[in-house]
Amino acid sequence: MTETDTPIERHDFGAEVGRLLDLVVHSLYSEREIFLRELVANAADAIDRRRFESLTHPGLALPEGAAIRIRPHKPGRTLAIDDAGIGMTREELIDQLGTIARSGTRAFGQKLAEAKPEERPSMIGQFGVGFYSAFMVADRVEVTSRKAGAEDAWTWASDGRGEFTIAPASREAPGTEVVLHIKADAEEYLEPVRIEAVVRKWADHVTIPITIERDGKDVAANEGTALWRKPRAEVTEQAYTEFYRHLGHLFDTPWATLHWHAEGAMEFSALLFVPGSRPFEPLDNDRTSKLRLHVRRMFITDEAELLPSWLRFVQGVVDTEDLPLNVSREMLQSTPVLARIRRAVTNRVLTELKAKAKEPEDYNKFWENFGAVLKEGIWEDDEHRKDICPLLRFRSSAVEGWTSLADYLGRMKEGQEAIYILAGDNAGALAQSAQLEGFRARGIEVLLLTDPIDAFWPDRMDEFEGKPIRSVTQGAADLAKLPPVAAPAGEAADVTALLAALKTALGEAVAEVRATDRLVDSAVVLAAGTAGPDLQMQRLLRRAGRGAFAAPPVLEINPRHKLVVELAAKAAAGTDVTEAAGLLFDLARIQDGDLPREPATFARRVEAALAGG
Repeated sequence: MTETDTPIERHDFGAEVGRLLDLVVHSLYSEREIFLRELVANAADAIDRRRFESLTHPGLALPEGAAIRIRPHKPGRTLAIDDAGIGMTREELIDQLGTIARSGTRAFGQKLAEAKPEERPSMIGQFGVGFYSAFMVADRVEVTSRKAGAEDAWTWASDGRGEFTIAPASREAPGTEVVLHIKADAEEYLEPVRIEAVVRKWADHVTIPITIERDGKDVAANEGTALWRKPRAEVTEQAYTEFYRHLGHLFDTPWATLHWHAEGAMEFSALLFVPGSRPFEPLDNDRTSKLRLHVRRMFITDEAELLPSWLRFVQGVVDTEDLPLNVSREMLQSTPVLARIRRAVTNRVLTELKAKAKEPEDYNKFWENFGAVLKEGIWEDDEHRKDICPLLRFRSSAVEGWTSLADYLGRMKEGQEAIYILAGDNAGALAQSAQLEGFRARGIEVLLLTDPIDAFWPDRMDEFEGKPIRSVTQGAADLAKLPPVAAPAGEAADVTALLAALKTALGEAVAEVRATDRLVDSAVVLAAGTAGPDLQMQRLLRRAGRGAFAAPPVLEINPRHKLVVELAAKAAAGTDVTEAAGLLFDLARIQDGDLPREPATFARRVEAALAGG
């Protein structure tokens, strides 16, 4: 077929992707060498995937001596990275190389633009745009690939300026070759010595052989040692950090490193890392653990879910001798060996966290990064709930910084029956909430919870060390048993007529209207029924479009507040308080972080009140 007969397809990246490519190329300019780390990592993953597929499809077996081959060609100013991996079909080339950052190009572009220079390189791998870092050093990239088990090959090509092409190609064996046409100012990456330095820095622990062509010969460029198989005493902190960065495409240092070898009823080696910083891509995007499972050093899968979802931030490798190399995905779900490994690995991570929690300053850094994820275990893991409880940390109405449940118990007031919590969206706003007035007046500490999961987990952990955990929006009865530190100011009005009038005016919008002594400065506050969910849970239900499942709140009024005293007199005299009822209810909603029921009506009522009407 001649060049003019070749059916070349042209595809647009699109304007959004074009802008992102420009950001990747220019914002990461000072860290250009990471392009090679990313391309080698992609090649290694492709070989691992083919190796795994061949366990159940022997026809896909890797050729003897399979390696990642890097070939610089100075005269032509090209750099090729070739692998014998699983390869890609035409459709996969278009999907995987024609779509950038599936988590959202706009969000990624914004985060990249806002990130500090030292943070930007670690965003590359986490957002799935590692391949595109090639354009930092190349003005054109060509990818020729043949899927294992297929006969046809295809070439993807682009200059990174808005479009890419797809055309039929030829390739003798399955795998992928990436050819970079190196820019004039990036010729250092055509020097074998420079390439070897980058490979040894970022990929020395890749177990697949990596070679660099030098003087017509392929020269080994990596040690290829399974680091997790070495005794801990033989591994330096630098080696751990380099492996951690290679494994997770990161640039920070791990907060904790766990390296051990288990023997006895089961045998496995593990090398795990707790990251030192929160990932740029939210951990909610994928709620499964991605620890890599190896069998006798051979990568099997990262979908064995070796840790529960609430420890999914942990990265690393588990390598066992107790599974067959041809273990199937179905067998992974049912084998008792893997169940025992999961239990052992989970307990080891929890033991490490408990030990680290004894150093509050260091542990608080971890908590700020991953506390919200860890709390998911309280909700969903009956087996480990008691182990997680001592690891929890909270903001408080009484002390600065983070505090534990055990510390809270040590500060409880004599006669206090429960641990009190208040859930919302912002700790600063919660600290000023009217919900706290009665508790503060009695010297009772309240824990302030601001993560979405905080609306759920208290239902599964309703006590700690024998003390019930109770939302302040449901704790009004408890306050009646404890006198305030100082007598409340003002004379309480007779609000009998006002309560009835307010309930009539508000109808089914409220379950009840009642007087309360838990307010000091505010006129009104909302409370939840004792049997239903607390107010934060009800707000989440409404935001999720499930408001029908949220029970009406209770409206509580402060009989000593000047406004309530005046309204009580009007109600007793038979004056209509319908407008005031709506205004009071909306004020109570706003205090709790909600919007008025009808913003336009609320605005009109406020205008009338300001005008003296």
